[in-house]
Amino acid sequence: MIETSRPVQSSKSPEKIGGSDASPPVAKRILTELTTHGDTRVDPYFWLRNRDDCDVESYLMAENEYLESWAQNHHDLEEKIYEEIKSRVQETDLSFPVLDSGYYYYSCTKEGLQYPIHCRLPARLDHTGSFLRPNQQVNSEIQDNPESGEVLLDENDLAQNSEYFSLGVSELDFSHRFLAYSTDFTGDELYSLYIKDLSTQSIVDGPIDNTYYGLAWSRRSDYLFYVRTDDSMRPFQVWRHALGQDTKNDFLVFEENDIEFSVGLGTTKDDRFIVIETDSKTTSETWFIPTDHPLDSPNLFWERSKDVEYSIEHLSDVFLVLTNWGGQDFRVVCVSDSNWDKSQAREIIPHTPGKRLEGIEIFSNFFTLESRRQASTAVEIIPKTISNNPSHTGELNASWNLSEAYEIPCKSDVSCVWVSDNPEVDTQVVRYGYTSMTSPSSLYEFDTASRQSILLKSQPVLGDFNEEDYETSRIWAKANDGTSIPISLVYSIHLDRTELNPCLLYGYGSYEISIDPTFSISRLSLLDRGFVFAIAHVRGGGEMGRTWYMDGKLNHKTNTFTDFIACARYLIDQKFTSKDLLAARGGSAGGLLIGAIANMAPDLFGALVAEVPFVDCLTTILDETLPLTSSEWEEWGNPIVDSDVYMYMKSYCPYDNVVAGRILPPILATAGLNDPRVSYWEPAKWVAKIRYLSPETTVFLKTEMGAGHGGPSGRYDAWRDEARVLAFIIRTLGQDSPDGQLKA
Repeated sequence: MIETSRPVQSSKSPEKIGGSDASPPVAKRILTELTTHGDTRVDPYFWLRNRDDCDVESYLMAENEYLESWAQNHHDLEEKIYEEIKSRVQETDLSFPVLDSGYYYYSCTKEGLQYPIHCRLPARLDHTGSFLRPNQQVNSEIQDNPESGEVLLDENDLAQNSEYFSLGVSELDFSHRFLAYSTDFTGDELYSLYIKDLSTQSIVDGPIDNTYYGLAWSRRSDYLFYVRTDDSMRPFQVWRHALGQDTKNDFLVFEENDIEFSVGLGTTKDDRFIVIETDSKTTSETWFIPTDHPLDSPNLFWERSKDVEYSIEHLSDVFLVLTNWGGQDFRVVCVSDSNWDKSQAREIIPHTPGKRLEGIEIFSNFFTLESRRQASTAVEIIPKTISNNPSHTGELNASWNLSEAYEIPCKSDVSCVWVSDNPEVDTQVVRYGYTSMTSPSSLYEFDTASRQSILLKSQPVLGDFNEEDYETSRIWAKANDGTSIPISLVYSIHLDRTELNPCLLYGYGSYEISIDPTFSISRLSLLDRGFVFAIAHVRGGGEMGRTWYMDGKLNHKTNTFTDFIACARYLIDQKFTSKDLLAARGGSAGGLLIGAIANMAPDLFGALVAEVPFVDCLTTILDETLPLTSSEWEEWGNPIVDSDVYMYMKSYCPYDNVVAGRILPPILATAGLNDPRVSYWEPAKWVAKIRYLSPETTVFLKTEMGAGHGGPSGRYDAWRDEARVLAFIIRTLGQDSPDGQLKA
């Protein structure tokens, strides 16, 4: 049932971009009418949703073989890029140890092994009898003999020879004797949960099948709480398991019945409370259970109120709350843990429009605040002083003096800074991470007493890498409505800016997710070949505050696409690149972006990469039985009940807007057969439709037949996958000459 045909060749045919003589597969067409609000769409590839149809696997395999036949003609380039990536990575490496409850915890990788190994060592004592915080000497001692540590989990042993493996969650109990962890061997994100007794290195419980992300232990390690999903993959239940007991006796603690809400699970940093969070895209509600009273029913913190979001932390006798109640870019308030009524809240950090507060972390004498504005991130230290009034007792009466708040300094605004792992509460130092598009990810320790930072570890980059050989900056494009759109850039200082250069423009623009300017080893293979790499921080993301997100969702969604096009035009106008030398890339909701701009501005790009793209968005959002669909309505709108939403989504849905005879740039699309987030049939249908309606367009589809949303799971497999994508971009833009490197 798989037809083959020979399309008319365009100027960017497979032959012109290094192709083969293989004919592209053409999927069978079975016309299916889909009628909503009186509007009928005819979908010839609806049948691809049926995994039981043997022709589905045949078609996907035929597409994989077609891509493979094309790839063979540039195998040398792909292999060269893979070796470049591999040669720059320190394959045997060690994370900087973290002190937690009398142990140094660390992970290590070994040359030739796909996955990390998680270990610990008993912590050393200093001259005062306190546990010595990990320093360079401790790190060196562990690095000299990493195998001396106790192995908690070796992911390679767990994975064995499986095509795919993912460690879902792992959580130590309070005694650090028991380790709960979960595994997935298909990529469908349904995990099997196990409990390991570290004193005997034996599994004492499990598997508990079909669990999701989120774990929490009781104080005495006699109960473990975990999350389950419903049939549409919505996490909606929290269960309690008694250690050593039959799982059929597990107790349902909490259930969320609103299909637009999903459940999360964790504990407060001070280990006092188990926290159950239930969130929609715009509203949240939190329940909590004391860890030393695990059989108690959950306590409601604040009742849900439409469009109000909040999260809680706890220290001593106070809850700190990060919330958009009273300010859309969030503020911080506190309440007593004996009376947490909303009316009793006292403001600590006021709302500042355009400054999006994103996270807090509690310490005994201060807390950290992560924020962003103008596409830049910051970590602030908020010190605490206790009131001298003897009638004032407890943390609620502590003075958080904002006049003494300050930011941890960073080298560049075009960078990313974040709070790292800090399990200790009683400390004056904070671990934080820093990176930019020229600076490898680095771990620092900041002393709040001296206000000095110490570098603990920087991501090794082998070979002749020197960050001074690259330049990063931020420029601003003008959108159609006059809005300034930030673009983060990086390129080699050896680049000839008097010439037009190849460029890869990356975008996302959904769910208030920010695409920060971070370092990438694999990206060096582009930069050293004369590429400019750019991130378009388009509306729908979170880079510029909550308004930025709101202006790129629901009935403003097309701003995401027109912003990206404006960024592309600006790069061309500023002579960074040209239309034939410009590639665009995005994944998931960013793949929707790529599909949309392919229809809206096909002449603006020389190549497109759409990874697990959400390109059949209208049909998916209309089907509430599909994974995660109901929770998406607050992001995209509900076309089931609203005809205006239906027509608006139809106007930009990439699959519904493929036009017969319109030649698109060469496209590489990817899919995961077991993907629960973007079903494999979305990119498969999109590729089939493009090939049928636009036979002059070169389009490839690669489906991971044993993986999910994230693609290959092992690091070597992921590097090979990335090498193929980069080879496609380089080859398609005609930049694969042997002397293409800017430096030796």
